[in-house]
Amino acid sequence: MEIRVLVAYASKYGATGEIAEKIGQVLRQAGLQVDVSSVNRVSDLAPYKAVVLGSAIYMGQWRKEVGKFLKTNEKLLSQRPVWLFSSGPLGKGDPVQLTKGWRFPKSQGSIIERIRPRDIAIFHGMLDMKKLNFFERLVVRIIRAPVGDFRDWDAIASWAAGIAGELRKQG
Repeated sequence: MEIRVLVAYASKYGATGEIAEKIGQVLRQAGLQVDVSSVNRVSDLAPYKAVVLGSAIYMGQWRKEVGKFLKTNEKLLSQRPVWLFSSGPLGKGDPVQLTKGWRFPKSQGSIIERIRPRDIAIFHGMLDMKKLNFFERLVVRIIRAPVGDFRDWDAIASWAAGIAGELRKQG
């Protein structure tokens, strides 16, 4: 049985998109058929047996397009296995501790409860000053945010391998 998986994401500067691509790569290596796409480009969930959905975190919120995607597709998402991930914490340490236990925006809580995701992961993010606008650079300096690429590719690949294992058992 062929298992087709959608890895959909929302990313402002591309770092979360790169995480989504890595997840897609690991799932493909496990023999799954995978499409990786920005949530804005997804028009139909019907062909997919499972969905991995991710968003960049900005000031404790997901990208607006993820909220819209969840609302639009809530019924279909609740009928298939779903995994959620966020990208954003900067610096060293456990990303869950860095976000003080934050798992998703409170405003999305009721939809997420109805969808019942299999897992919710938080991955370190990346901050590239060259990609920021003037205001964003100013905020980064004021709050003294760590700058650089803090993504843990091994943790991302391990999480994706766990998803692949679950899907292959079901398949």
